[in-house]
Amino acid sequence: MAIALAAVAAMGGVVVWRSRALSNSALLKRLPSTDTMVLYVDFQALRRSGVLQLLDGSKVGEDPEYKSFVASTGFNYTRDLDIAMVGFAPTGRFLLLRGRFDWPKLRHYAESQQGNCAGSVCKMTGSTPERRISFLPLESGVMAMAVSPDDFAAQRLASPGAGPDPTTPGSPVWLSLPASVLKSGENLPEGTRMFAHSMDRADSVTLGLEPEGNRLAAKLNVLCANEQDAAEIASQLGRITALLREMIQREHQTPNPADFSGVLTSGSFRAQGRRVYGYWPIERKFVENMLGGA
Repeated sequence: MAIALAAVAAMGGVVVWRSRALSNSALLKRLPSTDTMVLYVDFQALRRSGVLQLLDGSKVGEDPEYKSFVASTGFNYTRDLDIAMVGFAPTGRFLLLRGRFDWPKLRHYAESQQGNCAGSVCKMTGSTPERRISFLPLESGVMAMAVSPDDFAAQRLASPGAGPDPTTPGSPVWLSLPASVLKSGENLPEGTRMFAHSMDRADSVTLGLEPEGNRLAAKLNVLCANEQDAAEIASQLGRITALLREMIQREHQTPNPADFSGVLTSGSFRAQGRRVYGYWPIERKFVENMLGGA
């Protein structure tokens, strides 16, 4: 879904040249801040590490609609998209993308899909009537896009929110989870919801994905209200991990590093002051199964 949205997000707009490039912090500041889950993907880094190449044989590249999109516009996210920052908010999905776009072709594609452009803002209907897609350029290589019942939701991304620029993690892939998502467990993979519930009192939760030798590592960073909460959360995460191991053993099975059973049962946690740090090693086979066969 995120890949499809990233591809659609490149559809059209008027190039706007500005002297100061938008930093990742400045981009994050434009996303909705209330009850919003944010996903960041550095496609450049993934290309360098070889992870993105795993998608070459996936069903994404075989999808007829995606093939038609690439043929009509020349845009291919595996080659042309550098950074994607996606906010999953109650009012819709908001995307900020940096890359290389053939603007005339992309604009023509949007109009060929019964889209309508007024000035720098374009809008079109998505897969369902209530999913309205709107987009506009922020810079020559930055696209703001929204999927929402609001025809012009992307215009919310044209201006930053109040206050200083937020700090962004240094990982090539990271996910910021608000307390509301941790409590509900919605949009989270099966098997991860127990972990999420244990952190629903935290001030902030960020999960980063980083290359580590021939594999990847998922790193958790939780900021708590106080040291006592941090110690309790670290202990609870450890107990959940141990429980999962026991459940698998009762079934006379062993954790498989190629699926979630191997990843989730390999976690380790520690509290330091008001923060909780978690670590899960992720083998390449797991990435291949999640991406290459998707």
